[in-house]
Amino acid sequence: MAIGDSSTEGLLDPDGNGGYRGWANRLAERLAQIQGSVLYANLGVRGRRTRQILEQQLPTALAMRPDLATLFSGTNDVVGRGFDAAAVAADIEAIQRALVAAGATVLTFTLPDLTPVMPLAWRLAPRVRALNAAVRAACAQSGAILLDFAAHPVASDARLWSEDRLHANAAGHARIAAALAHALGLPGSDDSWRLQLPPLAATTAARRLAAELRWWRRHLLPWAWQHLRGRSSGDGQRPKRPLLAELTA
Repeated sequence: MAIGDSSTEGLLDPDGNGGYRGWANRLAERLAQIQGSVLYANLGVRGRRTRQILEQQLPTALAMRPDLATLFSGTNDVVGRGFDAAAVAADIEAIQRALVAAGATVLTFTLPDLTPVMPLAWRLAPRVRALNAAVRAACAQSGAILLDFAAHPVASDARLWSEDRLHANAAGHARIAAALAHALGLPGSDDSWRLQLPPLAATTAARRLAAELRWWRRHLLPWAWQHLRGRSSGDGQRPKRPLLAELTA
């Protein structure tokens, strides 16, 4: 059972059929390869904040009585207006506790430093640190398994992030799935996901400026306009796998 926001949904890791694969699908596929099949549901919806996940996804997840549940949330809280670290922390712990109490092994991870990926992210750095502190504290209290991506520099490598700089690309989703498999101790998993990528070739200031201007035009300004109108990328979206269904090797 996977619950969360666009990261859990799988943006931007195309599945070749007009949808998205993502780390949750990749992890479920890994489990299916090990044991032949797995019952898998994914309730993640882009744009959702932690309180929405608590209210909209958790009851459905609990009703399915999962053995393993992944939870990742907080990015939309961090980038949105009115970030309340204490409220987000309480909601994260409440979700984790409910799933653990229902008998699920709960797996989650922290958000890495986005400043190397998106220079403007330095303004959000205090919020990201507060979010990560909340996730660590919740796991310590609930017994959820924590993968602390924020402690690993490779997680902030721009080559693992998509052009919008908020979502992992296919290579990033593959790394996340490999790291989660390792955190679970799945057969065949190891810590190679931590390895750094080869050094980047030097680039010019002009190219860096052009990339920044392109990002502002294609991603930042449209996102800001959408939120100024009170809209969300998740408006009208439904979970891609709303029911437990068999996934075979």
